[in-house]
Amino acid sequence: MEATGLRVTSALIFCVFFIPDLGHAKYGPNYYGRLIGPLQEYAHQTRGTVYAVDDTTIFIKDFSYDGTGPAAYFWVGNSPRPSPDGFIVPYPEDYSERDPPVLKAYNNSDIILRLPQGNRIRDIKWLSVWCQRFTVDFGDVFIPRDLDVPKPRVLPEFSRFAHGLRSGNISILDSKTLYIPNLHYDGEGPDAYFWVGNDTEPNPLGVKVPNEMGSLDPLRGYQGEDIEIVLPDNLTVYDIEWLSVWCVQYRHNFGHVYIPKDLDVPPALGQTKITPPWWYNPTSSTRAPPKSILTNCREMLNDRIQVQWEMVGENVEIRVTARIREDQYVAFGLSGMQGKAQMIGGDVAVVWYDEKTKEFHADDYYMSDLAQCDGIKGVCPDERIHGKNDVVLLHGERKNDLTSVKYMRPVSTNELVMDQMIPDTEVSVIAAIGRLNSRGEANAHESFDRTTEDIQIDFTSKNDHQCKFSLYQIPGPSKLTPWPPAKISGETTFSARIGPTGGLRGYSAITGQPSWGIAWYINDLLIPEIYVERGQTYTFTVEGGSDPNNPARYHPFYITDNPEGGFGQRNSADQKKQKVYAGVAWNRDDEPYPTAAGRYCEWVHKTIDMSEDSETFESFADTLRLECQEGEPAVLTWTVPEDAPDLLYYQCYSHNNLGWKIRVVDPGFKLQKNGNPAVMLTSLRAAIIMVTSILSFLR
Repeated sequence: MEATGLRVTSALIFCVFFIPDLGHAKYGPNYYGRLIGPLQEYAHQTRGTVYAVDDTTIFIKDFSYDGTGPAAYFWVGNSPRPSPDGFIVPYPEDYSERDPPVLKAYNNSDIILRLPQGNRIRDIKWLSVWCQRFTVDFGDVFIPRDLDVPKPRVLPEFSRFAHGLRSGNISILDSKTLYIPNLHYDGEGPDAYFWVGNDTEPNPLGVKVPNEMGSLDPLRGYQGEDIEIVLPDNLTVYDIEWLSVWCVQYRHNFGHVYIPKDLDVPPALGQTKITPPWWYNPTSSTRAPPKSILTNCREMLNDRIQVQWEMVGENVEIRVTARIREDQYVAFGLSGMQGKAQMIGGDVAVVWYDEKTKEFHADDYYMSDLAQCDGIKGVCPDERIHGKNDVVLLHGERKNDLTSVKYMRPVSTNELVMDQMIPDTEVSVIAAIGRLNSRGEANAHESFDRTTEDIQIDFTSKNDHQCKFSLYQIPGPSKLTPWPPAKISGETTFSARIGPTGGLRGYSAITGQPSWGIAWYINDLLIPEIYVERGQTYTFTVEGGSDPNNPARYHPFYITDNPEGGFGQRNSADQKKQKVYAGVAWNRDDEPYPTAAGRYCEWVHKTIDMSEDSETFESFADTLRLECQEGEPAVLTWTVPEDAPDLLYYQCYSHNNLGWKIRVVDPGFKLQKNGNPAVMLTSLRAAIIMVTSILSFLR
């Protein structure tokens, strides 16, 4: 009887929840993205209405073309008008031939086009149905210069309430698809699901969301996996206010993330493809991955390379991921000497992506000398020096400048000279990034592009997951001009609030460190360097959140000698390694607690993140608005010790890498207009007078 009641209640909840249809007023089922315009019909009955779905995707509604052109393609370019100076947008995208097929006949068909070669809609001026053989334009549409295309939205990570739930920053890829990177969850919840709903916080009046495999079974455990989930039925992100991992049986929220109301994300037209994990078998009765799922992870080369591995029988499966250019490779494997990062004698796999052939490579290499391969010695593919390529390519992917290649190699081979045996204990490994030569072979690399410290891995280990974040969070090389770092000098009062990091122009460009989406704004400037004088007293008005039960909005302010911060999340041994100068006190049990936790104020985007389009921080700041919760700010008063070091940091007590530098100077310091330090004229005069007096006394 009780079970029946629960089913009835669930059904009623489902009906009540779907009544509002909140998001479809503006972004309804007929929303296809930003309207570009209709195709102008010149020949062959070419018609259709063109929309910008996102930065790289174009949608054509009701496309028609008679298919009789001898060599017609979708064609784009940035010349004033359609011309031979353009390139093909392949359709269909998953063609099997080496060359894209010519367009066939279409009658009121819906077409999704993805721009190739890393191009964006802003890089082109027109789309045409173009006959390449006779250089004839069958129909075209021009891209408005001020076109503002929908963009994916990056959210904070899951709040961490129970069962080890944590993740990277969650992204809304389109109106139905959410991307959850680096997901961790112990799988011990008896009846837990992805759960969405309305109201101010997660509650039983929600709806289940299928997992990344489309299943509504209770969630399994996750160990740092990147997944995508799709909202069910007609539900979109405009209809919900939060995503949670929720236990239905005990009505408990393991963690959640809020969905903003000011979304302008791409429509869900099928442009976002959900790829099930390689190990998923839809006919299998088990929900857990087999043993060959890569549960071990290590970061190398200053976190520029991420290596995952798993022992499977007599083989090791390895995935190497790095943010590299298309003319670069990544090498990873066993060092030439145990206990040392030595290239000579190393047994590595070199992985790379061939842009011309659209193929991935994983090649077995032996390094007899630190030189290019001459066919006899050097850094050579085994096959070139009469050996065998014992590395088997399993899968490759290149996305957002990331190359990720999964391969398999045996524990031992018959090539005792060129191949090392993988032991069942820790073994020294090496890694490098370099350029490919004209043969498609590994070329020399810079000294800073190879490992120099001894890193050891046990390839037989289980759940050795030491990666701190998903590589998709790391900003890569960008042509965008970073904003110059801000500096504050001569002030004694400061406001400290939270705000966005400014994408690739802001926090990461200033600090060289990956960000997780928010940072300190001091006097409404993004992580400025603050100059303070020894012996002077300063006041900080702090509005970083005061509710420790809401980790995403709990950022107490403190001053430390540690460049990362996060004092409250460290163990006692690590806490003793850093010195706190303000913002932390200790209770009678000698336990630390933050003293500068006030109400929460955050600079948020008025629409979407415009950092990429903002040449200056000032123009970016105009795209933000300040939102503050009710309550009082915290006030931190700090007198700079006379013996304070020259460099300190303002940081967040509960999270890493939200703040930046405090420059501690002697009295009389000021900044010149160019930002260089100078000594105040009064101090200089005082020094001259003192020296003159001493000389007079000596005479």
